[in-house]
Amino acid sequence: MTKAVLFAILAGVCWGLGELVTKRVLASREIGPMGLLVMRTVVALPPSIIAFWLLARVWPSETPRPLSASGGVLAMALLGSGLLAGFGGVFFFYRGLAVGEISVVKPIAFALAPAIAAVCGWLFLGESMTARKGAGIALLIAGLVLVTTGSHGPAPKPEGVPGAEK
Repeated sequence: MTKAVLFAILAGVCWGLGELVTKRVLASREIGPMGLLVMRTVVALPPSIIAFWLLARVWPSETPRPLSASGGVLAMALLGSGLLAGFGGVFFFYRGLAVGEISVVKPIAFALAPAIAAVCGWLFLGESMTARKGAGIALLIAGLVLVTTGSHGPAPKPEGVPGAEK
């Protein structure tokens, strides 16, 4: 198994379990989506700084001074990774979780992301688009339709969850 696949699996496990807890927090109505986003950002910052500091010394792909990147690269990093993915993606995802079922919101967000990335990688980055990748994207979208359409009524709240009083 390649390192990239292992890291992708670990990311999926972290997101899958983390967002399950996120949905429970939002369902409690004690913390709203924006408050949770701020908490996520504040909590993620210290381990991010520590990991960056350690990896910049041992991992050849990590640059020790990312803010010294050229203006265009720095702008893309701040706008694309920081604003679009880091804030926008999480903000809209949390807003969706606050009002919808995780079994609908998560598949939509996490199936559209790789489909859009694959198509944009092909169109703008010169990455290959094979019939196999195209079929995979089509199947991903078909699976998304199967998972997210149909009868979705309000989910019963589990016992012992704040806000589940009858």
